[in-house]
Amino acid sequence: MAADPLTAAVSDRICLHMNKDHADSVLAYARHYGGVEAPLTARLLKVESEAMELEVDGEILIIRFDHQLCDSEDAHRTLVAMLRAIAPAAE
Repeated sequence: MAADPLTAAVSDRICLHMNKDHADSVLAYARHYGGVEAPLTARLLKVESEAMELEVDGEILIIRFDHQLCDSEDAHRTLVAMLRAIAPAAE
């Protein structure tokens, strides 16, 4: 099955899933990649080919990817790899 292009609808689907099921991961992105020392709240707002946009404690935070995402599968692999890089032992 082919991956979906990284459209606004796919971004919305990823954000809904991450915010609902992986809120701790969104906080981890804010801490590790965004440099926010002790975020209280974090919500994933948008996933685009070059970056993800979070709202962290009421402020917008952009976290750039290390490459340009090509589709939904690439987005999934990249978000998972970013988490594993933070805590390699916590899989």
